[in-house]
Amino acid sequence: VQLQASGGGLVQTGASLRLSCAASGRTYSISRMGWFRRVPGKEREFVAAVWNGGVTQYADSVKGRFTISRDNTKNVVSLEMNSLKPEDTAIYYCAADAGSRHYDSWGQGTLVTVSS
Repeated sequence: VQLQASGGGLVQTGASLRLSCAASGRTYSISRMGWFRRVPGKEREFVAAVWNGGVTQYADSVKGRFTISRDNTKNVVSLEMNSLKPEDTAIYYCAADAGSRHYDSWGQGTLVTVSS
């Protein structure tokens, strides 16, 4: 599975941004897709995930502000980010679990910068 993320950019505090991740290859094997983020010098952290059946999961830090969705017909997973804060600044990565019960495919990352 190959993943291509897009949609990052520079926004002000309180703004919204939408990230997208297009999957290709053996997409039929994907059971869940997720978003992670990494701030330079810190550990990568989980942001959100969506399973094939539509169940979603969020990190506490983004609950109520971020929404993950998946279009199975287009093999695209999106992350709608609202009420952005400076602490949301990070490189965002999409990932896919292609049946191994681990995130075994990763996109290249897209930078989100939230200015105060």
